[in-house]
Amino acid sequence: MSDESIENLAKKLAESVPEGLRVLRDEMENNFRSVLRASLSKLDLVTREEFDVQEAVLARTREKLEVLEAKLEQLEENDG
Repeated sequence: MSDESIENLAKKLAESVPEGLRVLRDEMENNFRSVLRASLSKLDLVTREEFDVQEAVLARTREKLEVLEAKLEQLEENDG
């Protein structure tokens, strides 16, 4: 998640605070930002680019597996 996304989310959370607590808004926004960054850093996330690369690798591997399965099936039919 980009810093800009974290900033926007923290701002939206702070804006959702009830009117009576608006005095604490800036402090709460900073706390939201810190909590979001800390929580997101603990997650084992990959970038969209890394995900797309792995998805392509998986698709190629699946294609090769299907070819090998078809060859094996053909060999078993010829043997049997």
